[in-house]
Amino acid sequence: HIAGELVPVLSVDVTRMPVYFEHHILLWKNSTITIGLKSLKGALKRMMAGMQIFVTEASGAGIIAFSRDGPGHIVPIHLRHGEEIQVREHQFLAATGNVDYTFERVRGLATMLFGQSGFFIDRFRGDSGDGIVWLHGYGNVFEKTLAAGETIDIEPGGWLFKDASVRMETKIDRLSSGFFGANMNFIVNRFTGPGRVGIQSMYLHMPTEE
Repeated sequence: HIAGELVPVLSVDVTRMPVYFEHHILLWKNSTITIGLKSLKGALKRMMAGMQIFVTEASGAGIIAFSRDGPGHIVPIHLRHGEEIQVREHQFLAATGNVDYTFERVRGLATMLFGQSGFFIDRFRGDSGDGIVWLHGYGNVFEKTLAAGETIDIEPGGWLFKDASVRMETKIDRLSSGFFGANMNFIVNRFTGPGRVGIQSMYLHMPTEE
């Protein structure tokens, strides 16, 4: 259940299925619920990349509620068996225990926006059956469905998620006014279908290590 408008709250009944969630977003829970740690695949690779190797997991009979400290929109993504969704880092909220969670590092031109080490994309896959992933988008969240070969350009801080079938690349255009040699770079992320792209109306640029 999702309630609230300015800073929404996600409430989940974990009686039949545990959920794992990002640290520091727990708002309240029934005292019958147990909190533990769930290890992630590729723990050594994650540790060497400076990323977390565990997520927090809730199980037992009862309800647990989550909220991120910021205005926005909570988006449920339903994954059928074998489906995958790719999410920009730090915007995952929670997922049912049967959803597999991995990540990949994005390099290339994107490093100009996210530091020399690039940035990470979280990958969620319904490997153990149908599941749900909840995301927190800043501002309002809109979904655009792209046909095969159709493209859309999005401000680099404006995308939230994409289907695995959607290709993403960074485009840089050099703009020049001819006035005293003034120029600037115009940078967008280009997404090519087929598949869905989630767009958030508040731009988000996470700090990264230089």
